[in-house]
Order: sequence, then C-alpha cells, then structure tokens
Amino acid sequence: MGLTNGYGLVIGPKSNYFRDPPDNFGRYYHGNVIIHTPAGEYHCAIDVDPKFMPDGVQWRIVHIRAQDFAAFKALADGWHALPSTATSGAMDYIRSSVLHPPILFWNVRYNSCIAWLLRFLRWNPPWNSGTGIQALTDLEGIIAQSARFYVFGEPFSTGMGVHNIHQNQGDPPGGGHDAENAIWQDGATIVETTQGKFVGFLNKFKTQSFKTDNLGHPI
Repeated sequence: MGLTNGYGLVIGPKSNYFRDPPDNFGRYYHGNVIIHTPAGEYHCAIDVDPKFMPDGVQWRIVHIRAQDFAAFKALADGWHALPSTATSGAMDYIRSSVLHPPILFWNVRYNSCIAWLLRFLRWNPPWNSGTGIQALTDLEGIIAQSARFYVFGEPFSTGMGVHNIHQNQGDPPGGGHDAENAIWQDGATIVETTQGKFVGFLNKFKTQSFKTDNLGHPI
C-alpha cells in the first residue's frame, strides 16, 4: 500500500542536531536533524531503533556521484513531494542506480582486479549491523561534514517534519509495518559536504529483507 502521507524530500542546511534521550538500557532510537527552510524548521527523525536486538540496526554509508545528484542540487531549499516511481528521483535501496552506480570491470584507469574491487567497495559498500548508538556514531561523522542536507522520507501528518527515514519495504507479514511496504519510497539522509561531495546514510532494520517483489514485500 505504501506510506500513508506521501513521500518526498526536504532540502536545506542544518540548524540543529540531537539524539533522542537513551532508554533505561542505553539504547537510542532516533538521530534528529533540524533542517532550515524558507517555510520554517523541519524536524527529520532518522530511525535507528534496534528492535530489542543487539544488532537490530543495519546501515551503510554510500558515495554518490555528483552527476547523478545534479537535479536535486539544483532544487531550492524546502519540501519537495516525489511520486514513488523509478523516474521521479525517489530512492529505492534495492533498485536505485544512484545508490548502486554501475562499475565497469575494465578501463584505462582501473586495470587490475584489486583496483576494481576497491572501487566497487567504495560505491557499493557492505551493510553494517549493530546498535543504534553505533549507527548514530557513523551518521554523526557525516553530519560533521555537512553544508546542505537532502532528507528523503514521509512528511509528518501534522507540523513540519519528515519521518520513516529508513528502508520502507521488505517488512515481514504480520510484523506491524508490512502495510507500508512499497518500492521507490525509501528514506535516506544525503549530505552535501563542504567539499561539494555527496554522501548518503542508508539505514534499515534487520527484520527487513534485502530482496523484495514489485509491491515491496519480502522475497
């Protein structure tokens, strides 16, 4: 069925960042980025809930080619709604070529298997599994380099903000969130650094599948 309130991204510089207070067991559930826009401050809640597991959060940091992100860089600060389609610029952890740029096996600059492997790992890094605090530590390393944010997810039903900033497909049947499964609607935190590079923080839950069908349900 997909996300209830639609999908899109908010763009702008950071005006604040803070973690949720930890629970009694020291677990963190969200990293909160406040994005400044001409319409006001957007609260972006990046979900790293470990789901009562010691390694229930999965995340990775990806490098995005500037030419693949040029259309978003040209947009004004503020909220931009996106259709959940392959051509709108919507994010899909499994299908999006922006997040999985093609890597040629052989070319003039990268003419050895070792160099190709290093380049592949730069553009298609493995997923980490761990706690919310581990995930937030990596996220905060990216935030420290930020000049401008591009945060994808679902808008709040009331007030200005974005949530469901995580993979939004692959939830198991009966898990409580499977009704929101759909493709081309994944949340993501993309940072434009002060050096003009684009770095993405992608996060999901261990309960979510890495493979989904055309309706976003786990395979």
